[in-house]
Amino acid sequence: MLAADSNVVPLSKPMALAPETPCDWKQIMQPLEPFLQGVAERLAQQVQAFDADLACYAEYALTGQGKQLRPALVGLSAGATGGLNDAHISVAAIIEMVHLATLVHDDVMDEATVRRGRPTMAANWGNELSVLLGDCLFAHALKLAASFPTPDICRAVASATNTVCAGEILQTQQRCNFNISRADYFKVLAMKTGELFSLSCELGAYLNHAPEPRRAALREYGLALGTAYQIYDDCLDLFGTEESTGKSLGTDLAQGKLTLPLLIVLEQANETARTKLRSMVQDWRPLYFPQVLALLKRFAALKESQGVIRRYVQSARQALEALPESPSRLALFRLSDFLVRQTDALGEA
Repeated sequence: MLAADSNVVPLSKPMALAPETPCDWKQIMQPLEPFLQGVAERLAQQVQAFDADLACYAEYALTGQGKQLRPALVGLSAGATGGLNDAHISVAAIIEMVHLATLVHDDVMDEATVRRGRPTMAANWGNELSVLLGDCLFAHALKLAASFPTPDICRAVASATNTVCAGEILQTQQRCNFNISRADYFKVLAMKTGELFSLSCELGAYLNHAPEPRRAALREYGLALGTAYQIYDDCLDLFGTEESTGKSLGTDLAQGKLTLPLLIVLEQANETARTKLRSMVQDWRPLYFPQVLALLKRFAALKESQGVIRRYVQSARQALEALPESPSRLALFRLSDFLVRQTDALGEA
């Protein structure tokens, strides 16, 4: 049976990452290019399934892809447990469609105007249409999942989608909750981001009939890597630039989301500094941003966040030890190393 529920991955103790020859994103993904192109084409084909009057909206949502991280995890997990086939392309397209639907909804909730270097759906066509289109994308993804001969795929996709949405609800409930614990924060990250990473890795192996221990190892890898990636993304919202990220920044602060760097300040600061931070977040204005950054720097919030990311990455890498050596397993290792180097680059900026 496929895993139905996610668990927060415990942090490994700090360890030195295994030395690897640094690779850029293109080098890691180069062997997967035909597969990822197939996924992009499969997604583009789905536009035809929508009513003609809705096709332009569906095309906008389905063709504005980023790094295709989740399809890449399907492909690499498949490569590490046997090989790639057309079913992997379908599963990758399904998972990416669920992810794209969450982005459409996220941009509505966050009032974001830019995503991947272009206007968001909401910025172009308004919130009502965007919410409904996101619903359509979710429904269509489940329809595609139901076309597999076994119901296991559809059950797994539906369960993961439910978990992702539940994570978003929990995060919404926790806005401006200055008593939130790190455990609560990590739980939300595992649900809203780690879940689809984990599903991508597991289904890549499941379609190859990989034995349960290897599927479990890939589930753990995906959950840990996805959690680390979301912490990085949260840091990017504070320490990145809109030009380099291609999306609106500061949206977490504007929505009252307490991400790890802010939690670090709340844990370490005196009552005066905590009160100042709470006041700014509760009545957020962009002009407060330099003051928030000053507090983050004062309490070394980025450095500690980078350390947490490294420990989650170490957990992910340790999970891969259960897999036999292969080019795909090495690529999964290098993918985790790439995330660490991207995280370290925030400090350099």
